[in-house]
Amino acid sequence: MSPFTGSAARTPDWHHLRVDHADGVATVTLARPERLNALTFGAYADLRDLLAELSRERSVRALVLAGEGRGFCSGGDVEEIIGATLALDTAQLLDFNRMTGQVVRAVRECPFPVIAAVHGAAAGAGAVLALAADFRVADPTARFAFLFTRVGLSGGDMGAAYLLPRVVGLGHATRLLMLGEPVRAPEAERIGLISELAEDGGADAAAQRLARRLAAGPALAYAQTKALLTAELDMPLAAAVELDAATQALLMNGEDYAEFHAAFTEKRAPKWQGR
Repeated sequence: MSPFTGSAARTPDWHHLRVDHADGVATVTLARPERLNALTFGAYADLRDLLAELSRERSVRALVLAGEGRGFCSGGDVEEIIGATLALDTAQLLDFNRMTGQVVRAVRECPFPVIAAVHGAAAGAGAVLALAADFRVADPTARFAFLFTRVGLSGGDMGAAYLLPRVVGLGHATRLLMLGEPVRAPEAERIGLISELAEDGGADAAAQRLARRLAAGPALAYAQTKALLTAELDMPLAAAVELDAATQALLMNGEDYAEFHAAFTEKRAPKWQGR
């Protein structure tokens, strides 16, 4: 993501999200607890635009995506999205579906780790948002459900058919996307959908701990690792190792690489600069 900006200033307020910053960690909270944080057209657009802004700022070194209240996110709002889409024509529907995909791309392409802190329901689009994150930290109440076929749509929504087989394997992904059955925390951990299982009620705190750990580390190394993980999903081995070689050559010219050697020689902890 290029750091160069045009005339537009940073957005001071987000109508559909709560955004907090502390010590290099941005916490983005879906804040419609009365609707189980169901997404609206505006919430999708805010997520897309916020991630683009944060990616350009370079002050964010890790991001936590959380949900307020009883659950993480129940997906698209039945009244404000599903009902409304019945009145849209094909061109408008294509614009909407492209926007939801742009949110997932923004999560995957932003140059910092994204951690989903999941408790309660992560359903439909909420499940895909968590899936797109680099880490999913969940407590025992978490349940993931890819509900798209249950409303008569393809299970491959917002990149789910691309991402899920790469996380849990084709067999599990086929079952989850075809049947739309909920996957509770113990099974989600067993099949690899959860990165870390926190104690009851502890997903947010555990996600913040991981975010602070990442924010204190070598940000450029993390950014390039994330970029390579995404880029190399469909690359042949020869192209992947060449891309790895070029990336390492660039990082070996960086300040953090020299700082590690200096710290090792001086028997102290590295002071990472993200450069």
